[in-house]
Amino acid sequence: MRRPDFRREGDEHLVRFARGSDYSAPRLKAVLTDPARLKLYHFARFDIASIKAYLGVMATPVYCTKTASRLIRTYTDRHGLKELVKELLGHEISKQQQTSDWGAAELSDAQKDYAASDVRYLHALKEKLDERLEREGRMPLAQACFDFLPHRALLDLAGWAEEDIFAHV
Repeated sequence: MRRPDFRREGDEHLVRFARGSDYSAPRLKAVLTDPARLKLYHFARFDIASIKAYLGVMATPVYCTKTASRLIRTYTDRHGLKELVKELLGHEISKQQQTSDWGAAELSDAQKDYAASDVRYLHALKEKLDERLEREGRMPLAQACFDFLPHRALLDLAGWAEEDIFAHV
């Protein structure tokens, strides 16, 4: 049986700003802030905060595969992208380049492929996770979490990254 190929050539784009950039990127900002385009992330909280910090825009609306996984895959504490892709899509991805030198003047082909693999499977994962969220009646809860993620990212940027301000202590 042939494994489906979740990679669609041309769908992955690597954006890398030069040292000292002013991060103006008007077309990128337009895409990131377009309310008609759902932005898919794995650990959206980090990505949204980074985009806000560097580009000054809130990249919404969002869907987070890690958040969806935590809501639906309650039988595990392994919600990393590698584990999610393996379990739901049956594909192995390498995280070997994760700790390589990303500040180098030129990125290697292996680094570029690693960066692409971080987004390559998000659409297929969303489909699988949505099926489970619907089945378990957790889609409204998931949507509420996705809607809150930009606010959670702002809390991170304001200094409450580790503290749960909603906790009763």
